[in-house]
Amino acid sequence: MILREAENELRMLAAQFKAVAVTGPRQSGKTTLVRKVFKDKPYANLENPDIRRFAIDDPRGFLSNYPEGAILDEVQRAPVVG
Repeated sequence: MILREAENELRMLAAQFKAVAVTGPRQSGKTTLVRKVFKDKPYANLENPDIRRFAIDDPRGFLSNYPEGAILDEVQRAPVVG
């Protein structure tokens, strides 16, 4: 029941905004939820050092790889850009 409510809320928010942040405690299913709702979106995990370095060193270049949007996981690992 709760998961279904979260899915519906996430879909509604995504229809209204260009970006939506999903926050919560560790290991609570945030990534699973987002990947289920946005199956068609590419996934980039900033825990990967190469991906994180690209995002930090060239944020515009990094984001240009995702013109239709993406799931960006662990973004807190690159809190300051530029």
